[in-house]
Amino acid sequence: MRPLRTVYLLLLGIAAGIFSGAQTTAGSASAGPSDEERALKSFASVHPIDVHVHVFKTDPAFQAMLEQLNLKLLNILVMDDTLPYRKELKPQIEDALSLVRSSHGHVALCTTFDPYNFDIPTFTTDAIKQIDQNFAEGAVAVKIWKNIGMEIKDQSGKYIMADDPKFDPIYKDIAGHGKTLLSHQAEPNVAWGPPDSSDPSWSYYQENPQWYVGDKAGFPSKQTILDARDHVLANNPKLRMVGVHLGSMERDLDNIAKDLDKYPNFAIDTAARMEYLMMFPREKIRAFLIRYQDRVIYGTDLDVLATANVSEGLKDWRATYARDWRFLATSDTFSVEGKQVHGLGLPQPVLRKLFHSNAAHWIPGL
Repeated sequence: MRPLRTVYLLLLGIAAGIFSGAQTTAGSASAGPSDEERALKSFASVHPIDVHVHVFKTDPAFQAMLEQLNLKLLNILVMDDTLPYRKELKPQIEDALSLVRSSHGHVALCTTFDPYNFDIPTFTTDAIKQIDQNFAEGAVAVKIWKNIGMEIKDQSGKYIMADDPKFDPIYKDIAGHGKTLLSHQAEPNVAWGPPDSSDPSWSYYQENPQWYVGDKAGFPSKQTILDARDHVLANNPKLRMVGVHLGSMERDLDNIAKDLDKYPNFAIDTAARMEYLMMFPREKIRAFLIRYQDRVIYGTDLDVLATANVSEGLKDWRATYARDWRFLATSDTFSVEGKQVHGLGLPQPVLRKLFHSNAAHWIPGL
């Protein structure tokens, strides 16, 4: 029989070992992958395509993220005379093509044309010549933006709309090349007022008040602008069109469904509108995405400005991709902007379409 002191010391040693093991186990758990890391690993596994970004800078850290996430981007050009870095088209094209060349296949280009030249007699032929050159350089799509419908007026003082006859040869040319038109016509409902601080887009108009039209007299209604977009779809059945930002119908799934049913050449992307999807009843938006699983394409509207701190900016990119994956792919409950969100847990084949296959189908060349 061991002396009592020996037994006592032995028991102390066993207890210390158990405590040490517990600490090691706890430490291992705390050092494990975070929710964001797990989400990004799953996100990367589908070789995702983000069809809506604006990147104005090349950077090794940015390229490393693309490679780590198996991610491909569609980099979109916009002509915007309200922002200095978007006023000139040629420098944008040159920088974008440089990014495409340096990306090792991770970035493709969506070009645009200059709608501010609308009243120049050679506007249409000039636009076609320029976009055809961009197609020859590798561009896979063309973007028309909200300044058509919401800003630019013709010589008579009338707002030009997307269905103006001057644009039709451009659309025919895009379709003839087998390319895709990305269309951003009209802003979210809140841009027409009244002010609503709870709306996911409201902060944008605090920073960009030029696009808030709720206090502008004689401004076209949102429906007038969207009707013009729909006329383009009806008049160009061979033209593939992606209505970005949920087709600018962010609060109305029924209207989105109506357009998708009516126009087989129409799809939508989710860019900068994921928080609106999170506001719908879970079962309603889940059923919508399953029903229209071939017509919804993943996009974010993330950007990298020329002046950006890329390392800091990439935190937002990664967080956005992780958040969106958790919402669409998992049944997690988590917080977004202080609100509880319940993941949709979409089936894997649907996720594959939303994050990859639909982009490749609707925008050939990606």
